[in-house]
Amino acid sequence: MSDHSGKVAVITGGARGFGRAFGEALAARGARVVLADLDSDEAALAAAAIGPLAEALALNVAEEAAVTAAMQDIAARHGGIDILINNAGIHSAEGAQPIGVMGLARSRQMFEVNVWGVIQCTLAAAPYMAGRAGAAIVNISSMASYPCTTTYGVTKLAVRGITTAFAHELGPQGIRVNAIAPGLIMTDTIRAELPEPVIAAVSSQQIVKREGATSDIVEAMLYLVSPASGFMTGECLRVSGGVTLQV
Repeated sequence: MSDHSGKVAVITGGARGFGRAFGEALAARGARVVLADLDSDEAALAAAAIGPLAEALALNVAEEAAVTAAMQDIAARHGGIDILINNAGIHSAEGAQPIGVMGLARSRQMFEVNVWGVIQCTLAAAPYMAGRAGAAIVNISSMASYPCTTTYGVTKLAVRGITTAFAHELGPQGIRVNAIAPGLIMTDTIRAELPEPVIAAVSSQQIVKREGATSDIVEAMLYLVSPASGFMTGECLRVSGGVTLQV
């Protein structure tokens, strides 16, 4: 993979899980990484563990004014933004049910973070990414957006739509926008939240007969922010072990 020395990467939901792993991988390749997260204490611990190229930022992606100010501050301190990874999102067992069952209040909260958060971060960062060589945005969708039978799945379907819309909108500014749809990736959170029968049912649909790992998603992200994917934009890369193959 290409070297990212001198690049500035903003990762929302950067305190743990995919976000922290993304930060570790990009910093290891020389990028300055900003781990933006609602949990500022955990983000600070993650940044300290990653090293001098990482910094923590307290941020609620659902708050438009805070997002705008954060992107402006990052760009002012570091000279611009090269990579934005819209990883922040609400994912819970509660979200794995229909909207009518989940209820309007909780569904609205999930949409505010999973959908509007992506839009707000993209709009706020784009002016500081425009015209920068290799500028790339990666949104985190989900394989739950393909059968799309749950509240969470609907929000992640919206993320796929946002990806194609912004690919058209930001392409003339030299910014590529792609997404990743992870399948069943066995993080600590997934192990804690999903009942064993659900894990077994999803695993049985995989063609690749092993557990999905965080490293699988990290490698997909590194590809999408590298020159190797320079002819790709508006795409959603499914990393699922072959679940829900479609023609």
